[in-house]
Amino acid sequence: MKKLFDGLKKDIKFKSAGPGKKLTEESSAPEKGQKSSGSKQHHRDAPSEGSQRAGAAALARVEQHQRPKVHTSQDAIRNQVKRELEAEAAALADKDKAVTAEGTEVVARECLSVSGVYFTCPLTGATLTKSQRDAHLKEAILMRFEEDDVEASVMMFHTFNKDKEKVKAAVDIISKYVENICKNPSEEKYRKLKLSNKVFQEKVHCVEGSREFLQALGFISVMLPVDGQEEEEEFLVLPEQSSDALELMKERRDRLQRGKPVRAQLDRQAQAFRASDNATRFELPPDFYNLSAEEIKREQQQRSDLVEKNSMLRTKAMRERDEQRERRKYNYTLLRIRLPDGNLLQGTFYAWDRLPVLFSFVRDSLVDGWQPFELIAPGGHKLQESEEVALAECNLVPAALLSFAWDAAVQADIAAAGAKSLTLLKPELLETIRNLS
Repeated sequence: MKKLFDGLKKDIKFKSAGPGKKLTEESSAPEKGQKSSGSKQHHRDAPSEGSQRAGAAALARVEQHQRPKVHTSQDAIRNQVKRELEAEAAALADKDKAVTAEGTEVVARECLSVSGVYFTCPLTGATLTKSQRDAHLKEAILMRFEEDDVEASVMMFHTFNKDKEKVKAAVDIISKYVENICKNPSEEKYRKLKLSNKVFQEKVHCVEGSREFLQALGFISVMLPVDGQEEEEEFLVLPEQSSDALELMKERRDRLQRGKPVRAQLDRQAQAFRASDNATRFELPPDFYNLSAEEIKREQQQRSDLVEKNSMLRTKAMRERDEQRERRKYNYTLLRIRLPDGNLLQGTFYAWDRLPVLFSFVRDSLVDGWQPFELIAPGGHKLQESEEVALAECNLVPAALLSFAWDAAVQADIAAAGAKSLTLLKPELLETIRNLS
């Protein structure tokens, strides 16, 4: 019975809900003034104050959990500032690394036994690096034309051309020109040089400085007609010369024949050091090696292989060939001489400099250098000043520590005088003496 009454109540409640509507139909709001679809309009009471507070609280909770976070302009600024700070920190880190690397390079450079190889220009006295040397010499020679065009052209002739055979051939031909002119001063054909002439082009014109020298002799450029040709050609023509002018030409020819290349002189960089346990430690810059950077790296491996190689039976010719190959690796050598008072004298030399050059350097650095002395190489071998032997052939490359000793007669005189030793280094070296790093 109870179930019957519950069913009747549900049926009455369903029918009183109004007309039904299909779910697929589009819902539209009733137009203004249109009555609702029921015979009776129902009015809904406003929610109570408690209901409003509860609804507001519920809405707040929903918004707190579901609404996505909106980035305001302040958020964007904060993020931008953060990114800039991170970028600045990264830049500072890179800068620190660069400073560290630069500091390492400076320290490494300071630890070198010598900062590099330097040269002195014989014309200007300027101190030059290897990379500056050739360009500076060329500029200095060209500047000489304002003072003496003959001297400058002779310098060009012998300095700017590396092929000695071509230089000699050009000198011989120009000397022949002068000889013909002096023997036949009235013959015009000897005073005219056709630039397109094959011999002139192949033997003279190709040598830098040849035209400048001919112009210094008095030749001038002239365009002259040529038989069988419509167009004129360039000639170097020498006006007829007086007897005095001809004698001057001979003297200038002799200057050309005696000319030598102008070479920058190796700066010995003479330095004095106090007695040090680091006398045998050498740290050389790459300039001392006749090798590329990659070849220098491979040299370490080659040295490790040397032990195994020495264990093999080799002929004397094989050993000498290997020694020659080893010596050719070096352009320069750094030598230190330990003096009787313990101080060290250091200088830079070409690897192919001869022993007399070394003895002369030591003698010029001493107060009493005129006294006979001895230089002893590593291993106790005494070097002989009279021997024209290259430093490389004495195995004094790329660096070596030598010992200085006065001749036995000088030592006897020193002992008889009751002195321990003579004054050694010159004052100008002692004024700059420093500790060996």
